[in-house]
Amino acid sequence: MGSHHGNRHAFGYTANNIYSFRFEADNYRYDRRCCKGVARRMKPVLLLATMETKSEEVRYLHDRLEILDVPVEIIDVSLGSSGENWSTPKKLNQMQEVAEQVSSSLNKNLLERASVVVGLGGGTGGEIILQILRDLPFDFPKILITTLPFDPRGAVSDNSIILIPTLTDIEGLNSSLRNVLNNTANMLAGLVTNDGSRNETSKSIGLTTLGITQDASRKITCLLRKAGHETTSFHANGYGGAAFTRFAKAGSFYGVIDMTIHEITRIQVAGAHVDMPDRFTATGDLPRIVLPGGLNLIGLGEIDLVPVKYHDRPHYQHSGYFTHVKMSSEEMELACHALSVALNQSTGYTSVIIPMGGFSSEDCLGGIIEDKELRNIAADCLQQKAKAYEVIKIDSHINDDDTAEFAVNSLLSSL
Repeated sequence: MGSHHGNRHAFGYTANNIYSFRFEADNYRYDRRCCKGVARRMKPVLLLATMETKSEEVRYLHDRLEILDVPVEIIDVSLGSSGENWSTPKKLNQMQEVAEQVSSSLNKNLLERASVVVGLGGGTGGEIILQILRDLPFDFPKILITTLPFDPRGAVSDNSIILIPTLTDIEGLNSSLRNVLNNTANMLAGLVTNDGSRNETSKSIGLTTLGITQDASRKITCLLRKAGHETTSFHANGYGGAAFTRFAKAGSFYGVIDMTIHEITRIQVAGAHVDMPDRFTATGDLPRIVLPGGLNLIGLGEIDLVPVKYHDRPHYQHSGYFTHVKMSSEEMELACHALSVALNQSTGYTSVIIPMGGFSSEDCLGGIIEDKELRNIAADCLQQKAKAYEVIKIDSHINDDDTAEFAVNSLLSSL
């Protein structure tokens, strides 16, 4: 699968058709130093890289890890082009094949085989490695050393991958890249020696939040903790919903308060940040409480980049990076229709609680995007289309104490 240059490394061909490299100097003799025997008891770091193009940098990181008594197993993810210029379809197909092959092998016995998986790659190699890392268990320690030739937010939205930017390209060692690799080696040494301290993952109550509903989420979390329940919160900003969805599908929850459904406005109106078709159906038969947090606004980027068509609408800067624009009546109907279709697929208890006092921090008396009519449209639409869920209207604002108490009591009574 990979081509190999010179005598800088030896390789073995595994049953899974993956090249596993071992540098010849002091091959795995981790007990030769003062920390004799320590590394032998560690599960190794799995280092993924395209050895066709990155062998010098891999050798450097390998040697730094050896100095720290960290065992390393190197897995080649090269395309095997031997320098030939392939057509785009051929290259993309081979990238996919390599990624699937390595992922399949690693997932068979990952927890027994490794303590951490780290990848080093530029454009092509980084993309291959990122796909492999995304296919691993979402909470397993994973690191990607990368030139960041892409926007990483979508790629890591549902996976705990640590990204280490190289700043420089990975095309030969230099002082800057050595510093990055040195820092990475030290980080890996800490992760490996701390391997036994990983917490067992237990089920919790899933909760969605944003700054505009943060008061509500804090109150709900406090009430649930007092009742003996742990919450896992997700930032429903167009990316966090993907993580929420993956947790739900993995069986990580025993109940859900999806109080910030703002992402439906991006999905239906302004374009989703990252694909998440199961965002509002992944909870299956879990008891679920839904509130319209952020349903009244579209989350856009920096204010200078907001499209002209939104300029005449009420809007405000949530931060230097985000602008919130009020939804139109037609957009609210569109979003609520899509939401009702998803909620009607529920097989567990589902209750939609609509706080008629406001759906977000600025949808309140005197707020910048206050709009009672939008709230009425949402309530009417969701009520009319309800088949597998109930709709309950309350007078309070979403961030009021009464709303938090009502939502928590509704969920606890259904558990």
